[in-house]
Amino acid sequence: MKTNISIALLFFIALTLGACSSKMTFQDSSVVPAASGDVKVKKDKNNNYQITVNVANLAEPKKLTPSRNVYIVWMDSDRSITKKLGQIKVGSGMFSKALTGEINVTEAEKPDRVFITAEDNADTMSPSTEVVLTTGR
Repeated sequence: MKTNISIALLFFIALTLGACSSKMTFQDSSVVPAASGDVKVKKDKNNNYQITVNVANLAEPKKLTPSRNVYIVWMDSDRSITKKLGQIKVGSGMFSKALTGEINVTEAEKPDRVFITAEDNADTMSPSTEVVLTTGR
């Protein structure tokens, strides 16, 4: 009997925790066809959203045509506001052959869409039209 209650309780906890997080996958890219990645969104105890963006096989921005200097991550919220989340650097060192990158941010609003642009300058405050990866919309 205790085993059944324990299993039911664990199932309920897992279901509750799973309901507080979501995962979005980046669509195939025409700019960098091999690139892939996902976005995990989790609501924290302060009602903010922990956003984790992971990318793989994303070519260095200097290798794009035309060449760029940085990748910037952006989000659109349900209020139709585009907000800069920050720069994501792609690792290509001796131990990172997969051209991977990750960025973790906290936002007050839940993202409806997350996208990555290639930019000349990390200080830009609005996204360029060169969207490298997007979760949709």
